[in-house]
Amino acid sequence: MKFLVRLATKNLWRYGRRTLITAAAIALGLATYVLLDSMLVGADEESVRNLIWYETGSARVMHPDYWAERERAPLRHVIEDPDSVLDALRSQDVAATPRTTFSGELIVWRDPFPEDGSLLVHVTAIDPETDGRVYRFDQWITEGRPLQAGEPGVVLGSWLAEDLGAEVGYPLIISARSRYGARVTIDAEVVGILNSPNPVINRGGIFLPLDIADLYLDMEGAVTQIDLRFADYARVEGPIAELKQLPALRDLEIADWRLLGADYIAMMEADSVGSGIILFLVFVIAAVGVSNTMLMTIFERTREIGMMRALGMDDRAIRNLFLIEAAGIGLIGAAAGILLGALGNIPMVRVGIDYSAMFRTMDAGYRSTGVLYGAWVPSTFVIAALMGVALAVIVALVPTRRALRMDIPRALSRQ
Repeated sequence: MKFLVRLATKNLWRYGRRTLITAAAIALGLATYVLLDSMLVGADEESVRNLIWYETGSARVMHPDYWAERERAPLRHVIEDPDSVLDALRSQDVAATPRTTFSGELIVWRDPFPEDGSLLVHVTAIDPETDGRVYRFDQWITEGRPLQAGEPGVVLGSWLAEDLGAEVGYPLIISARSRYGARVTIDAEVVGILNSPNPVINRGGIFLPLDIADLYLDMEGAVTQIDLRFADYARVEGPIAELKQLPALRDLEIADWRLLGADYIAMMEADSVGSGIILFLVFVIAAVGVSNTMLMTIFERTREIGMMRALGMDDRAIRNLFLIEAAGIGLIGAAAGILLGALGNIPMVRVGIDYSAMFRTMDAGYRSTGVLYGAWVPSTFVIAALMGVALAVIVALVPTRRALRMDIPRALSRQ
């Protein structure tokens, strides 16, 4: 075996130009794989963070019947005594904030808005004093100021404000049904515009103080949900199981962020399948390039194979020789591909790629407003190294077997 390894190493440099061409095809495919996987993993990680930090929290406490009708944001399934629930959560050192979400109609006029109009919306009433314990909105107020308890003010998502032509100080009306079905109108003023990293919030976010919603909607202190934040969003099952044992929460439902963001999770899984297909095609393209080069390499050396057989080298040793050469080419290509992928990944992780123009006009599903950053995924580099070597070896099997099927006289006379 040592003899075969030494001979294979000499052959690699004896056909140095062809070795480099074949290794370059492998390196290009692996570098593309590393960069694509980095971008996709980075986009998923950022989207999950933005989903939790700005949209769902780590988990949500709600009435057991609320979830089935959540799309209509009903006010009949509520948490009647949120204070007792909040006290129980505080006793467990769990950050929590009450919210009320309701559907309504947003009405604006030509003066001062560009034109008259109305829009069906979902409004989120928040407690300005406790909402920051779970969510991170205040730092993204780009115009105006955050909400204050007791004032009929609203904060709008930046894209929604841009579509409406809204500015800080503009008046608007929110028409909705109260908890008991009465039609109510809330006269409010835009006090802030929010430009968060989550496009869902920017596209349709409307926030109102909780006590104002409580007054107009006849909530009588009830809320539709209490959102929670855990230290580790990846481990929510254990904390939720413990919270369900608390007397104040036994008759309530607790849903984690995976269930609350089920639409995004389904999209992410679908994207994962699509990404797998893309990565498979990258390998197919690399395999075609490598196979062509390996075919040329082995068929041009048919006479050499015939000479080795004539000198007494058995077919197994010859096959192993070419496979070792192929593995060497794959190893060189894998090393170069990993190096290129790592160098290309540095700016992707630090600077990212700006897709803001695309994400502003279309909903790509990702919870990112534009700049997608890459991520360092050690397992990707390991897979790339293994696949680079395996790809070259597998591709070399077929032409080697075909060359060995020739009898010695034909192999020696082949030009």
